[in-house]
Amino acid sequence: MFVVIFGRPACPFCVRAKELAEKLEAAGAIQGFRYVDIHEEGITKADMEKTIGKPVETVPQIFVDQTHVGGFTEFDQYVRDQEWLTAATSA
Repeated sequence: MFVVIFGRPACPFCVRAKELAEKLEAAGAIQGFRYVDIHEEGITKADMEKTIGKPVETVPQIFVDQTHVGGFTEFDQYVRDQEWLTAATSA
């Protein structure tokens, strides 16, 4: 599994998403992640809307293996549902 996080500077939920991805990577639950600073890369919410297929109001916007998961809350729930950290830390 590979995670891509689209975020912006000074966004607390973006920081939390990146920290969770780092934790998942360290535990061996995912193969890696990429954090994309939308301001640095010149990506607009309209650009993300085209990719996601629905309006984007907030960041982060997170993809797991190119499938849109949602924001941090949805990503956190996805990780819990998949039991990635539990499986990785108990192995």
